Amino acid sequence: MKQISMLNGEPIKSIVKFSLPIMASSLLQYNYTLVDNILVGRYVSTDALAAVGGVGSINSFIIGAALGLTSGFTIPVAQAFGAKNQEKINRYAGSSITVSFLLGLLLVVIAHIISTPLLKLIGTPDEILGLSAAYVNILYFAIPFQMLSNNFTAISRAVGESRKPLLYFIISIFVNFVLDLLFITVFHWSVEGAALATLISHITAAVLTGNYILRHNESVHISKENLKPDIKTAFAQLKLGIPVSLQFTVTSIGSMFLQSAVNSFGTATIAGFTAAGRVENLANIPLSGLSVGTQTFVGQNYGAGNYDRIVKSVRKIFILNILLSLILSGALLSVGMPIVRLFMTEPDEEILFAAHKYLIATAECFSLVAVLFVLRNTLQGLGFTYSNAIAGAGELIGRIAIALIFTPLIGFNAVCYAAPAAWLLADIPLAIIYLKKQKKFKALALAEENKKRAIYPTKTD
Repeated sequence: MKQISMLNGEPIKSIVKFSLPIMASSLLQYNYTLVDNILVGRYVSTDALAAVGGVGSINSFIIGAALGLTSGFTIPVAQAFGAKNQEKINRYAGSSITVSFLLGLLLVVIAHIISTPLLKLIGTPDEILGLSAAYVNILYFAIPFQMLSNNFTAISRAVGESRKPLLYFIISIFVNFVLDLLFITVFHWSVEGAALATLISHITAAVLTGNYILRHNESVHISKENLKPDIKTAFAQLKLGIPVSLQFTVTSIGSMFLQSAVNSFGTATIAGFTAAGRVENLANIPLSGLSVGTQTFVGQNYGAGNYDRIVKSVRKIFILNILLSLILSGALLSVGMPIVRLFMTEPDEEILFAAHKYLIATAECFSLVAVLFVLRNTLQGLGFTYSNAIAGAGELIGRIAIALIFTPLIGFNAVCYAAPAAWLLADIPLAIIYLKKQKKFKALALAEENKKRAIYPTKTD
């Protein structure tokens, strides 16, 4: 399949074209959770829905940290592609696969050790603690396969191919849906069935995406030698991946504090908060997809030394994301609650009240997350992944402040504005960092232009 080079042509058109399959893939990945939640809520119980939703912050802490590593590992692949350095493409891609799998195995062990203590730490109600533990203890066996499929997909995107992974996620989500129906509605395996279906789906995605990268992608040629552990290469990738992982980890710690505050309001509020959160995640997909496309664009052009192209294009994508966020805010207000009702057969007023409050707060401030996506992914594409950790710290402060200070004073309304507060506190340092880097790139672009003029003077010169 033809790959998209972002080094020439209209930047926004290339980014949007590249991002559309990413959005579709994200939608399919999101359905792993969405289908589980709907089937569990409708065919098991509201308690089961609360149990599955109540582990979201812990999943972000463990699985988010794992996937953050793979996002950082493949940044050098995009930069090497832009620089047309095939040896580096192969070396960094091969190393990322090996390191992802080995770390995935280690994280499986850690996840099973800490999951139940973390559930107790965030105040998971006793009536759903057993269900939550049963769900995650099966789900976490998928971590190595999630890391591999995420890594394979990131390699493909780094070299300009975003469409092929979409096909494989379509297959894996079909597997997930069929197995969910079988395990939950026929075998009545409750939350364990939902987790097992998701595990098998992740294995399917890893096998299919891995086969494509290792055997069929024309821009990546990974040999057995490239797959052998190389300390120097792995260390360089860890330097990029760890800050991204820390951003997920630190943000998730804040989410666990917030989940603890939500848990204090009872099972019905947890269920409403969970359902509304899933709708918010759905609205995030277009913004996130464009930002991943921006990251690939920035990485390739940084490798090629096209600094002026980066600065001008990021300004345009920033405006596009803001406009898109306003449209999505309207969607949250208009169709958010009908989607929430899909999660349960007989929602009570307390569940619907909690979900409605959450959606209103999110819609009012959704442009803040648009800014966050653009700045974070741009800096990540440049290789300045330390900014992810700084932004994560801002999000942590916002969520902890809401959970520990404002929730006791204001109540559930404070919880609803925790995410916007976190986005704002992440946007501020990211904007400062990017503006400093932008100034540097403008100077580099001017120097490059002056150099070209000196070599190829025009008549007016």
